[in-house]
Amino acid sequence: MKVYVVDNGGQWTHREWRVLRYLKVDTKIVPNTTPFEDISDADGIILSGGAPGGACDQNRMGNNGVYLDRAEVPILGICAGMQFICEHFGGKLGPGSVPEFGGVEIDVLSHEDLFEGLPARFKVWASHNDEVKAVPEGFEVIASSATCPNEAVRCKGRPIYGVQFHPEVEDSEHGVDVFKNFLKIVENHKR
Repeated sequence: MKVYVVDNGGQWTHREWRVLRYLKVDTKIVPNTTPFEDISDADGIILSGGAPGGACDQNRMGNNGVYLDRAEVPILGICAGMQFICEHFGGKLGPGSVPEFGGVEIDVLSHEDLFEGLPARFKVWASHNDEVKAVPEGFEVIASSATCPNEAVRCKGRPIYGVQFHPEVEDSEHGVDVFKNFLKIVENHKR
């Protein structure tokens, strides 16, 4: 299984790569300016977090839109990656009513796919000012928190997922399990 981590300038991109390596996945970090043809052999793609406000700046998000339009494999967006996914498909971004920095307790609304086998509530690590204010048509919210109603989303028609928090950070409970579940999605999609 080959999963590329698209580097959007986030401070923890290398941790996403490291978790995948720990899970014995063939992975590498690629700049977000990489032509799609150079990553078209991927079985899955992770769109990393980015610099503050990065998801709203097309120049800083490089070819993420091309990957979303052309890739037919599962995609997981983390933080700015999720924000970009939602805006790309018609959702709305904006400043969070309460910016999240540090531990946040999320409520899982769907235990399928990404949160399969995980508790209904657990703590994660968040680091963002902006958030998804309106989820695009064709997407559904699969986790929320007291301060951010859209902590995780899933596309109903394609294997595209987004999490506002950082599962790659050690302070996120069940973060490795979120990655394992994404890899199960990738494996099932390959079949």
